[in-house]
Amino acid sequence: MPDGTKGMRLRDALDHIQRNHPLLAIGAVNALAAHVAAEAGFDALWVSGLEVSAASGLPDANVLGPRDLADVVASLGRVTDLPVIVDIDNAGGSVRTAERFAYDLLRTGAAAVCIEDSAYPKCNSFAAHRAQALADRDLLCEQVERVRKVVGDDLMVVARTEALIAGEDLDMAISRAEVYSAAGADAVLIHSKDATGAEARAIGQAWNHGVPLVSVPTAFPDLSASELGEAGFRLCIYANQLSRAALAGMRVAARQFQRGGSFRSTVAGSLAEVGDLMRVGEPEALSCV
Repeated sequence: MPDGTKGMRLRDALDHIQRNHPLLAIGAVNALAAHVAAEAGFDALWVSGLEVSAASGLPDANVLGPRDLADVVASLGRVTDLPVIVDIDNAGGSVRTAERFAYDLLRTGAAAVCIEDSAYPKCNSFAAHRAQALADRDLLCEQVERVRKVVGDDLMVVARTEALIAGEDLDMAISRAEVYSAAGADAVLIHSKDATGAEARAIGQAWNHGVPLVSVPTAFPDLSASELGEAGFRLCIYANQLSRAALAGMRVAARQFQRGGSFRSTVAGSLAEVGDLMRVGEPEALSCV
């Protein structure tokens, strides 16, 4: 592995990928998910505000603090050295809070933070019960500049615009991304909820800057990673799929138990072995069942 901090290594990896092979990151809310991600060959991990909030029984609405996210980063580092990108939402709508998030997360082992331009308090990008609003673009510029001043190049900074989510057009989204890039962001993420993927392709075609382009294809899962790479994206973040798979799997197991009265007789084939679970935290562990 090359010398330098995790942030520097992630930045270098983004600069040297082939066009149709973007780096692949996946959401990991705990060490168990990180273990699975490493086994599957993902390039990086994503600590999602939605996933961490949901796992704690909290709304995805700026309720999490730096320590909540830092604890997750620390747990991931116990099972893998994959670079960790942390979603800090709008960093509480404050320059000083952004500074604290970056400072604490760097020292916990994060490789990057992602800051977005949603207005405080944020709402989830796919919420139907609330509408996304944008913060003044100068605020995100100040947050990016402050983070860069505090952590230097040791922590990569991804600037995310919610312009398209908030109903603005592509020109506005590109304009905001350009300003954030000029403020010192290492990569930009122009979020889209267009299920056809056409908007994502248009983003890739419109972006003609050297700063890497990032995609979170939650809304357009039929667009493959290689297709996104061809469109111009250097990093694809699958933000919450493992948590959604775990939630669905837990429901299946619980319902089948209620019907049959026994996990052994109803879902043995769908459950991992006990020893498999033990070995996530203790690789040499053995199980008698």
